[in-house]
Amino acid sequence: MERNLQLAKQLNIAAWIVTGAVLALVGLMRQVKIPIPEGWDLGFLAPFHATINGLTAVVLLVALYFIKQKNIKAHQRSIYLALGLSVLFLLSYVAYHFTTPETLYGDLNHDGSLSAEELAAVAGSRTWYLVLLLSHIVLAALILPFILFTFIRAYTGQVERHRKMARWVFPIWLYVAITGPIAYYMLMPYYP
Repeated sequence: MERNLQLAKQLNIAAWIVTGAVLALVGLMRQVKIPIPEGWDLGFLAPFHATINGLTAVVLLVALYFIKQKNIKAHQRSIYLALGLSVLFLLSYVAYHFTTPETLYGDLNHDGSLSAEELAAVAGSRTWYLVLLLSHIVLAALILPFILFTFIRAYTGQVERHRKMARWVFPIWLYVAITGPIAYYMLMPYYP
């Protein structure tokens, strides 16, 4: 047990380092743009991200089903898959945003700014989109270390602490996984 607690402590430190690195990358990707070769288009990644997020939501629901059935092995495999999908999403998302200009909700002519006419055309729906997007982004940033801590608690045999944490981490992770595709579908008409 003492060995597991020491491992948990080391993994918690690693989780904070990973979280810091991810947040730094996400902060930089809005400010730094890396040129890609002429003719390359990474536009296919936006629907890929929505798909990966949607799959993550499905896998999380499957994991919940398995744990309710007390099928711990299937639950573990599902969580490993959800974590793997989340890592794939994150790597792809960061690569996309480091190389591709931001798409603005309502930017029909794709010039990177919103004219008075474009703002009028989207009216109140832009507010709903921004609220959804902001809640998605903020909760994704806040929940990341807690997803890792919840996993670490299970991995190191701290089952009761894992359960307590999972009760509130799971619904937030699921919300983030569901709102990602919703935000994409709302933004889809404005992609070039």
